Amino acid sequence: MASQDWFDKDFYAVLGVSKDASEAELKKTYRKLARQYHPDSNPGDAAAEAKFKELSEAYSVLSDKEQRAEYDQVRAMGSGARFTAGGPGGQGGFEDVFGGMFGGGQGGGGQRVRFGQGGGGAGGFEDILGGMFGGGGFGQNTGGFRGFGGPTKGRDVTATTTLDFATAIAGDTVKLAQGNGRQVNVRIPAGVADGQKIRLRGRGEPSPDGGEAGDLVVAVTVRKHPVFERDGLNLRIDVPVTFVEAALGATIEVPTLGGPTVKLRVAPGTPSGRVLRVKGRGVTTKNGTGDLLATVQVAVPSHLSDKAREALDALAAALPDEDPREDILAKARG
Repeated sequence: MASQDWFDKDFYAVLGVSKDASEAELKKTYRKLARQYHPDSNPGDAAAEAKFKELSEAYSVLSDKEQRAEYDQVRAMGSGARFTAGGPGGQGGFEDVFGGMFGGGQGGGGQRVRFGQGGGGAGGFEDILGGMFGGGGFGQNTGGFRGFGGPTKGRDVTATTTLDFATAIAGDTVKLAQGNGRQVNVRIPAGVADGQKIRLRGRGEPSPDGGEAGDLVVAVTVRKHPVFERDGLNLRIDVPVTFVEAALGATIEVPTLGGPTVKLRVAPGTPSGRVLRVKGRGVTTKNGTGDLLATVQVAVPSHLSDKAREALDALAAALPDEDPREDILAKARG
């Protein structure tokens, strides 16, 4: 904010409080008006948005003890003063504002107050403002009077949400409760992962001085699925097959997430652990679409009838006398 605004704007009138209002009264009044004129409560209302920024600007000054004291001193000079470039004869310049304070006159007559170029020299503009406002230079690391290098961004707000596995993969709009009790709709993009954070710009706390609002940061937790597991953009599933299906080959039915089942061909002699791929049935995000990876698991029966046992004994006798562990035993021995 330029210093000229402190002459022109009555921040007490903007908030509707007296000049001796307490900090508690300022805070209570500002919160009430901020809720009334907040852009979220008045979507598309330009007048309400302008009023909200005006309120935030006023409160940012009056809520700070030092800034409030400076503001009161500047306002005490009179609303007719102007910080303008000096014209011929020195009229209309900085000297006119401070002339009366230091015994100087206007124009070319009387004693003048000199405003040097800074650099730490005596008699500079910084020295005069430093004495008025409690020390410190003008514009040092601030861009103007203290705290007025530009409007500050509002604080970010964090929130958490827990989603079902299918909801996280498909995406959805969920309702979250903010700290003030208000609910906000948040769009969860398709394919959001467990532990991922979603940043929604401008959905956090408002700026205290009319600047950009903070962001809403949502941390997502995804519940586990009883069947599917996520692996990047792919979905994994363990598919049991019988010994006969694995040995002789078969066509089996496999579920997909949120869609119809698909049929997969199990080749004869398929071992446990072999992965069968279904293209395009994984996770879809802006970065692409994954696949469904079905891992074959040969199911061994835990109970056999006498007839089944006799059949297996006959099979064992008919099979070649081989040791499937011979290779790993040899490698282990070096």
